[in-house]
Amino acid sequence: MIHENVITDFSREECQPQIDDTAYIHPLAAVIGNAIIGKRVMVSPFASVRGDEGQPLCVSDEANVQDGVIIHALETEQDGKPIEKNMVEVDGKKYAVYVGKRVSLAHQVQIHGPSLVGDDTFVGMQSLVFKSSIGSGCVIEPGCIVMGVRVADGRYVPAGTVLKSQKDADSMPEITPDYAFKDLNKGVVHVNTHLADGYNKKGIK
Repeated sequence: MIHENVITDFSREECQPQIDDTAYIHPLAAVIGNAIIGKRVMVSPFASVRGDEGQPLCVSDEANVQDGVIIHALETEQDGKPIEKNMVEVDGKKYAVYVGKRVSLAHQVQIHGPSLVGDDTFVGMQSLVFKSSIGSGCVIEPGCIVMGVRVADGRYVPAGTVLKSQKDADSMPEITPDYAFKDLNKGVVHVNTHLADGYNKKGIK
C-alpha cells in the first residue's frame, strides 16, 4: 500500500511517497506520505514507513526494511511552525527519521523519530531506537532499547541492552576484528538488494 498522507494541523501539505524505481515495496507493506525511499531499497511484508506525522522520513540507498519494521516519528510541525526538537539534520537537510545507506533494519525493529541511523549499521531484531542517533558502522544486537542517546561510529550494543544514559552510550564497546558480527551487515545488505532487484525483475507488485 502506497498513498499520500492527509492534511492536519501538524501536516499542511499532502505528500506522495518518493520511491526510486529500483526500490521494491512488497504489496503487504505500507509506505505513506512524506517518505523518501532510495535506490535498491527492500521494504518487506508488514513493514510500515509512515510519514503522516513526523516528516520527512528517509530510507537511503541499498538499505533494507525487513518484515514488521515500523518507521514513524513525533510531529515535526504544529500550526504551520516547525518543531525543531523533533528533527535531525543530515547534510544541511532536516528529517524526522533518517536511515543511512546500506542500513539493515531487521525483523520487527522500531525506529521512532526524531532518530538517525548512520550508514552501514545493523539494527537487530525487535530493537527500538527512539530520540537517538546511531553512528555509522554500528551493530545494535537484537532486543535492545536505545532512547535519548548518541552511539558513536563503530560501536556495538550487546543484545538486550537498555541504553538510556549518554554515559552508558559512550561506554559501548568498539567493533574489533574479532567481534563475531563485524561483517553481518554486509551479507544482509547483499541479500536484500538482490531481493529488491529480483522482485522488480519479476514484476511482483
